[in-house]
Amino acid sequence: MVNPDAVRDVVGIIGNFISLGLFLSPVPTFVKIVKKKDVEEFVADPYLATFLNCALWVLYGMPFVHPNSILVVTINGTGLAIELVYLAIFFAYAPRPKRVEMLAVLFLQIVFVASVAAGVLLGTHDYDQRSLIVGCICVFFGTLMYAAPLTIMKQVITTKSVEYMPFTLSLVGFMNGICWTIYALIRFDIFIMIPNCMGTLLGAAQLILYFCYYGSTPKVGDENSLELPTTTTAVKNDDSALDLPTTTTTVKNDDSALEAV
Repeated sequence: MVNPDAVRDVVGIIGNFISLGLFLSPVPTFVKIVKKKDVEEFVADPYLATFLNCALWVLYGMPFVHPNSILVVTINGTGLAIELVYLAIFFAYAPRPKRVEMLAVLFLQIVFVASVAAGVLLGTHDYDQRSLIVGCICVFFGTLMYAAPLTIMKQVITTKSVEYMPFTLSLVGFMNGICWTIYALIRFDIFIMIPNCMGTLLGAAQLILYFCYYGSTPKVGDENSLELPTTTTAVKNDDSALDLPTTTTTVKNDDSALEAV
């Protein structure tokens, strides 16, 4: 007969790898930020939410709160370190208002996690009470972590563009939710199950949005032609100027061609 604990460990290890993929999926986004030296329209909300979520789950998996949860600690500890790197990059290239806002939120999160840890250690004296308190907090903020991309989803619907909603982040988030939901069901853990069920549903919603609006997303270097009504247009190319007497000039940016209509 198959040992449920062994199966749960295998699923947990798979979940660790998928979660690592989830944590690393924003790498292309941050490579883009570093290359452009600008955060553009990207926001720090998902990374701040993930930082808080990881910190709380590390606390939940500690032996003095919820014993035998080493797989929860390992992946969330790794995620915590990765999110700190992302936030450091965001801070380096964000304008001052975004920096101040990010630091304020990060400071409040650290104070909050430290307060929860001190509270359960000093105010409770058994694993069940500690697991209940920290687990409920994890459920609440874990749901917020998965809901953080809702701000980007709203932007996708408004702009009909998925430029700022990375596909890999949505896909891996969906897979991660499924894996950890299964992990929670094998040895029923409602605190792990609830936020990951939410993550599965929200990940599916993001994927649906991506496929709905991918076709309407402007491609880099493929801008619409610009109609410039004018009598004489001067086009400067390096040191030379070209005067085109015309009524309408169509400028195509993709192949640097000029047509006089």
